Amino acid sequence: MSEEISEKVINIFSKHIKHKATNPDEKVKTFAGFSYVRMDKDANGYPFKEEYLLDYAKDCHYIVKVMREKNGSPSLYSYNVPNDKLLDFLLMFRNNELNGTIIEIDKFLPKNII
Repeated sequence: MSEEISEKVINIFSKHIKHKATNPDEKVKTFAGFSYVRMDKDANGYPFKEEYLLDYAKDCHYIVKVMREKNGSPSLYSYNVPNDKLLDFLLMFRNNELNGTIIEIDKFLPKNII
């Protein structure tokens, strides 16, 4: 995904959080208690292609930073989690198989595919 698309979505949410009016074409909606923005086209105005999105997803990894107490003080653990394992990783926290506080989830691409 292009940084331009990500920035646009972040700006939409920022406006929504601050209760500022947003562009009528960029409505923030809510489902299951979470806000989202639906995008049908890429930054160049072309419709998304499923095969390209799935290929992109295969290459995505996430660095999940988790704070845990170690010897009476906080430590930060950084986990490299492949995209197809992210939900499994998060469920381990939900099911108390892993403990700590998730501080940040940051996407990275092991190779330049953009």
